[in-house]
Amino acid sequence: MKRRATHIASGIICLMLVLFWYNSHIWASDRPLLQSPPQSAAVVRIYNRTVAEFRVPFMGIVAEERAKRAEGALRRLLEQKTTGNGKVTLQPIPQGYTVALDDVFVFVMLEGDADPLKHETLEQAGKNAVAAIEQIVLETREARNFSVLLKAGGYTLAATLVAALLIWMLNRTRRWLATRLVNLAHRQAERLTVGGESFFQRERLLILVQRGVTFLYWLLVLILLYDWLSFVLTRFPYTRPWGERLSRYLLDLVQQGGIGLLKMVPDLVVSLFIFLIARFIVEILKTFFDRIEQHKLEMAWLDCDTVRPTRRLVSAGVWLFALVMAYPYLPGSGTEAFKGLSVLVGLMISLGASSLVGQAASGLILMYTRTIRPGEFVQIASNEGTVVELGLFTTRILTGLGEELTMPNSLILSNVTRNYSRTVKGNGYIMDTTVTIGYDTPWRQVNAMLIEAANRTPGVLRDPKPQVFQTALSDFYPEYRLVCQAVPEHPKTRAELLDALHANIQDLFNEYGVQIMSPHYLYDPPEPKVVPKEHWAPPPAGGNMR
Repeated sequence: MKRRATHIASGIICLMLVLFWYNSHIWASDRPLLQSPPQSAAVVRIYNRTVAEFRVPFMGIVAEERAKRAEGALRRLLEQKTTGNGKVTLQPIPQGYTVALDDVFVFVMLEGDADPLKHETLEQAGKNAVAAIEQIVLETREARNFSVLLKAGGYTLAATLVAALLIWMLNRTRRWLATRLVNLAHRQAERLTVGGESFFQRERLLILVQRGVTFLYWLLVLILLYDWLSFVLTRFPYTRPWGERLSRYLLDLVQQGGIGLLKMVPDLVVSLFIFLIARFIVEILKTFFDRIEQHKLEMAWLDCDTVRPTRRLVSAGVWLFALVMAYPYLPGSGTEAFKGLSVLVGLMISLGASSLVGQAASGLILMYTRTIRPGEFVQIASNEGTVVELGLFTTRILTGLGEELTMPNSLILSNVTRNYSRTVKGNGYIMDTTVTIGYDTPWRQVNAMLIEAANRTPGVLRDPKPQVFQTALSDFYPEYRLVCQAVPEHPKTRAELLDALHANIQDLFNEYGVQIMSPHYLYDPPEPKVVPKEHWAPPPAGGNMR
């Protein structure tokens, strides 16, 4: 650690010496290090400092050539060992103003040279040029004064040591602050629990705190190095314009940020007021919909099944309307970046929302047509189960085997839905099964046995009574369909009820000696295909009979 600090200090001192040497010799060659961006006006720049700008030709000489001649004349005067008292004068002439250094003509400024964007007059432009030349004369003398450069080097060394000390203190403070914040976060994380579990993971919280402190540390270090560089550059004549620009840029940035924040306050107040009105309207509508859901208020066009989706749609519409109204007042809404982001979001929604909108439309159709409702037992395609949740995009169904199926609403809308709960009295659902018995068994006996099997099954209601229908007269047997009603509050699921019902049907048919074999036969078997009662529970059944 000490070796690294020594290397850093050595590098900073070497940089300071190079700057010191460079400033003492740069005035002889004077090649600008920073290239300014191209401008519409021809700029007269001496030692990185802008003197004047020419925009119109004079006596057949274009503005660029005028700027080159002015720079050459001014450089020749400044490179002389003695420049007099360095007096700069501005004299009016019919064409404009002439600028002279120690009564030696340098250049002329015309009426068209004034910057129209800044709304400056020709006289103001001439005075600015005079002030810039006077500053250049002073800086030229400073550059030739070794004691001044030595003093600037001393200031640079002192500023470097102070910056290094402040960075070392910031590093120590960062470690101390990180330790304290981590300990505080650990204590608070133990208190914030949800369901007996910690709301924050300590490892992630530790990483978050450390990264936050590290970010703040490097931000302060960069600001400190920025100020150090600006201070060092302003110590030397040739680099002073760069340092002034750095300081001016930071001050302008802070000033513009402050002014921007002050300008945003009224718009933010208007946006907040719009959102508060939207929230007030949503709360009023919430009370209205709650009364309908609690059966305290009846509306012909709204019931308990459609009140929840209607509430969501109305709330979403209110918030969208509020967002549209508040959009012009949001900070940055008029910038090109905000407009580009809006176009990008709109393009993404238009490309990827086709299926999403289709699912939402299907969900709304299911809700408002009341095709299915939560708690009803339905069959969709080949899936049977109880509707657990009817959402805007998907519907969840709990099957009799304990499986939860999530089905897209568009799939439900495009398939035939059998609702076994819609026609029953009260809570319940229809349960049915089909058997095929030969023509040699009386159909009245089959009907009576199926009804008796349904009555023996717990969970099957006796009122309404189970019914048997002959649904087909096939080539070898008739088809009997048993239809009964089950109670959903019963602890047994539909699969368990069907299992018990099928078991009772087999037992009852065996009791009465009726074969369940639906024969495709050429002749009758020598013995009836029934199971005697004493053989109903052979191993491994273990004698357990239902």
